[in-house]
Amino acid sequence: MSERSEKAAELFKSGYNCSQSVFAAFADIFGIDNETALKISAGLGGGCGRQRELCGAVSGAVLAIGMKYGTTDGEDAEGKKLCYEKVREFSDEFRKTNSSIVCRELLGLDRKEESATPEKRTDSYYKKRPCVQLVIDSAEALEKILNI
Repeated sequence: MSERSEKAAELFKSGYNCSQSVFAAFADIFGIDNETALKISAGLGGGCGRQRELCGAVSGAVLAIGMKYGTTDGEDAEGKKLCYEKVREFSDEFRKTNSSIVCRELLGLDRKEESATPEKRTDSYYKKRPCVQLVIDSAEALEKILNI
């Protein structure tokens, strides 16, 4: 396990959501302080506000990819293309170890979560959820895309 993936896992085990854990583990590379990184990525956990859509570990990585490869010129079609290509490369890399990039599919759920209330983090929670491993997998895939 790499230093960044270990940091992401520790953040998750400390109570941060999946997106926060991945993004904050890489934010220093882009000059973003920890508090700002945690706030930027806060709403993306649980598959975007616990809706079980795009995996938060994936969305946290996508934020980091945007920081490295994103463009600030709305007319920069080549820049957009490069960023999108890197996101797709990341998704392909993540899928090498996971069946999907969709939260509910990764958790074996058949529908959107109705409640926005996060589950209490207990030993039982960690035993039934693969989220720590998903955070690790995301961080390791992200390292490849960022070339670090």
